[in-house]
Amino acid sequence: MEKLKSTLPNMFLSLMITCSASGIILAGASLYTSGPIAISKAAALEKAIKDVTPEFDNNPLEDSYKGVTADGDSLLIYPATKDGLPVGVAVDSYTKNGFSGEIKIIVGFDTEGTLVNYSVLQHAETPGLGSKMELWFRTDKNKQSVIGRSLANGNLSVTKDGGDVDAITASTITSRAFLNAVNRAYSAYKGTDSTTGATIKKGDNDE
Repeated sequence: MEKLKSTLPNMFLSLMITCSASGIILAGASLYTSGPIAISKAAALEKAIKDVTPEFDNNPLEDSYKGVTADGDSLLIYPATKDGLPVGVAVDSYTKNGFSGEIKIIVGFDTEGTLVNYSVLQHAETPGLGSKMELWFRTDKNKQSVIGRSLANGNLSVTKDGGDVDAITASTITSRAFLNAVNRAYSAYKGTDSTTGATIKKGDNDE
């Protein structure tokens, strides 16, 4: 086969063929991996729901609906039932007030508004400081833990803001943000006030 001359049209043609081939390969790879990724995400979400709610026998993913917070936002709610009766919910919540941006959590409540458990789904907080929220607020020490607390009587806030939850050491902003996400979750579930009553103060001398 005669070699193509190195002319501008031929170079353009070769580039187009290369780009088209690359696009086809990438599209095929995306199509091949999108299914397993979706399955993996669904399995992770299902596990998170099980971890934060009372025992259930329905499919919360199929029964999910959106709840509106007091500030007009909407959050996804996964209802948990057993023998046809409601036992609680898991609420997919978030806040953009973290020290390093958005924090995503899933929070479980029973039918009385008691916080059953929580799981941190995503964050970019400082390792060794704000990242401690994954365990800090479920540790039964002093006034750290939010597990078993009822939000029916009001929102949760850190002691620095007049509340009764100990903030993560040197990470007040992260702690406020985390509790804001928890309060927003309950707001969507029960329609109560979704704010913590505290301003996120970026001027604090800690995280």
